[in-house]
Parts: sequence; structure tokens; C-alpha cells
Amino acid sequence: MVGTNLKGETMNLMDKRTAIEAEMNSIIDRLCQPGGPGLSGNLLDSEGFPRADLDIPVVRAERRRLAELRSDHKEITEKINENIQVLHSARLSPRSSSVKEPGGVSVNQTSVTRIEVASASSYNVPRESSDAKDVDMIVSIPFAMVDEIADASPAAEDGLQLGDQIVKFGDVEAGDNLLQRLASEAQSNNGRAIPVVLMRQGAFVNVAVTPRTWQGRGLLGCHFRML
Repeated sequence: MVGTNLKGETMNLMDKRTAIEAEMNSIIDRLCQPGGPGLSGNLLDSEGFPRADLDIPVVRAERRRLAELRSDHKEITEKINENIQVLHSARLSPRSSSVKEPGGVSVNQTSVTRIEVASASSYNVPRESSDAKDVDMIVSIPFAMVDEIADASPAAEDGLQLGDQIVKFGDVEAGDNLLQRLASEAQSNNGRAIPVVLMRQGAFVNVAVTPRTWQGRGLLGCHFRML
């Protein structure tokens, strides 16, 4: 029963995270539209006055809201990952054994067979029927989101889009030192295509991005925000 409750809690958290991601993507799209202020662009003109083409209070409010959503997203993601670790520990242990949840509650293996997470943007997780004892899911959790792309950059020309969530970038997957590993992966593959697995509007998408020198900064011309 405890395992079932933990799975239910995790599914609810996934639904909340999906809603947060949808709102974040909408804000990013509005701020980064052509002529928009971007996520951190200057709101003053060359003479130091508020830009007449922008609704400054609205822009500031949306940036504040985006910061709040990012914080909520990080907190929920950490809790989801924590739950998944507990459930996977149960799956990997002998069927007659149990594992401890945070707080010291045992989860019996017979009630937790296999956990998969369909995606980070669209968690099409099959709900349990009245007589089901497990939920099948695949753990593929994005670790970064594309939140800025420069025009005519390698990233733009090779098919990355705002809001894309990176599941795998070459040999880089979720883990520690992600920014350093992403930079190293791009630099070591300068001029060579890197296979990228990403989530876009709830579906897995495979693209190939080639880091290369162009007229702008960096080898890709985009910014990854860690999730």
C-alpha cells in the first residue's frame, strides 16, 4: 500500500511539473519573441529611458513569475527523483525484501515491480487499474532546457527550439557537473555532429547538432538552463 501511495504521489508531482513547464514555456516564448526583451535583456533604450516598445511592468512581472516557476520546478524535480530512487531500489531488490522510504517506512517489493517515467513534458503514465500491482514507466528525465537561441546560430540551423528539454547530449546525461560536461562535449566535437535526444511538446525528438565557429559567441549559439 505504501508503494502504491508513493507511486500516486510521484504521478501527481509529475502532473504538477508538466503544468509548470507549460507555463514556463509560454513565458519564455512571449519574452523571446522577435523584438522582445528576452529573459534578461535591457529594458532601457540607448538614452537610459524605459523602452517605449515594451510594457515594462508586464515584462518584469513575467520575469519574476519565471523565477518562481524555476524554483518550484527544481523542488518538484528533486522530490520526483527521490521517489524514483526509492521505487527503483524496491524493483532491484529481491522480491521478498523491502526497502526503506524516507522516514523509515518499508516498501514491499511485491507492490513495486517496475517504474518508468514517460517524459518530463508529457507524463503519459498508465494509471493502475483496480487489480494492477505495478506501473510500467521508463526513466528518461531531461536535465536542461533550451531557453535562449541566437538567430542564424548552429543550434538554430540544426533544429533546436526554445523550450526543448535535453535528455541526452552526445555522451552527456543527467548527473553532476553538467555545465562543464556540456561545454567539454561541444568543444571536443567541434565540427562533428552530436546526436541529441530531447523532449519537445511531450514527445521524444532526435536531432544532430554540430558545434562550429560562427559569427556569434560560442560554438552553438544557445543557452541551456539546468532543470
